[in-house]
Amino acid sequence: MVAAPFGLAITDRATPEEVAAGLGKVLRPPVIWLHFQDCTGCTETLLRTSHPDLGDLILNIISLEYHETLMAGSGKQAEEALAEAVNRYSGKYVCVVEGSIPTKDQGIYMKLAGRPARDVLADIGRKAAAVIAIGSCASWGGIPSADPAPTGAVGVSDLLPHKAIVNLPGCPPNPYTLLGVVLQFAASGTLPELDHERRPKFAYDRDIHEHCPRRAHFDAGRFVKQFGDEGHREGWCLYEMGCKGPDTHAGCSTRHFNEIPDVWPIGIGAPCIGCTEKSIAFRVPMFQVIQIHTPAEPPSTYAPIIAPQGKISPLATGLVGVAAGALAGAGYVASRKFSTVKDDDSVPGSGPSGGPGTADDGAATGPKESS
Repeated sequence: MVAAPFGLAITDRATPEEVAAGLGKVLRPPVIWLHFQDCTGCTETLLRTSHPDLGDLILNIISLEYHETLMAGSGKQAEEALAEAVNRYSGKYVCVVEGSIPTKDQGIYMKLAGRPARDVLADIGRKAAAVIAIGSCASWGGIPSADPAPTGAVGVSDLLPHKAIVNLPGCPPNPYTLLGVVLQFAASGTLPELDHERRPKFAYDRDIHEHCPRRAHFDAGRFVKQFGDEGHREGWCLYEMGCKGPDTHAGCSTRHFNEIPDVWPIGIGAPCIGCTEKSIAFRVPMFQVIQIHTPAEPPSTYAPIIAPQGKISPLATGLVGVAAGALAGAGYVASRKFSTVKDDDSVPGSGPSGGPGTADDGAATGPKESS
């Protein structure tokens, strides 16, 4: 598993101030956060971090220059704040994009201050040091791109193919993944190692199935057949209910939301919908069973829980008895070779006087004198 960047160690620090001190005298990374076709769910998940909480994050660790949901200004004031931040930190700021971008009909389905969203992204994204697409919508289109995709929604990388982009798909993604990426960039000016989908490997290098708490039930062939049935109440595997965990790369099974155990879909009894996978989420029906492509084999290849019992023939019983007797005899003979002391009870196989452990077999004490 790829190691997480130092940013995720933020949860091990005593205070956010220690994190800020760890960054030295480096300028707190300016962040410009853009909203496009989204539900604001990615922002909502960021609001629920506690190590650090949002206040500590924006006051001590990063410099949040523009965020339509969190900023006090609006309208003209907001536009002026955005323009000022872009000019002041050109080439230095991190642009975080939430939501997909409509491209159909010249992008008329979403405008900001009279400009199509795609033009805003082209302008601000081009001047950013790095771009982070947070959520499935910004990563590859998400829900707005589902068929029939009436607005022609796409992800950031489709419009900025040559830019340094990190995709953090999820609906929503875990906020600490974002913090890890931003803090690594703040400290070293580098981005984490990415996979072929531009996702950071430290958070997306394994599929949920590998660490799912219900994996033992999958291996044993115990599956929920209907929501609310006995298996569902007992926490059995949700694979047959359409769970996409075996083909979904994410860290949900090991880093739960709100820092509370089991606060994630499978933890509360719902199947994974594969929201981090471009070819699955909002493409494959929620309750449709998928083919397993991971090293794990379908449950039918495992031994049944209760194996049929047969009868043992007398011949087999006799052969086992003979073999056991031969082994016992060989063990006794071998045990005599551990010591040259007569009646040494410490050697393996020794027993009480007169029993099998008495050393009068001649092997250890030599031939007995004739009477």
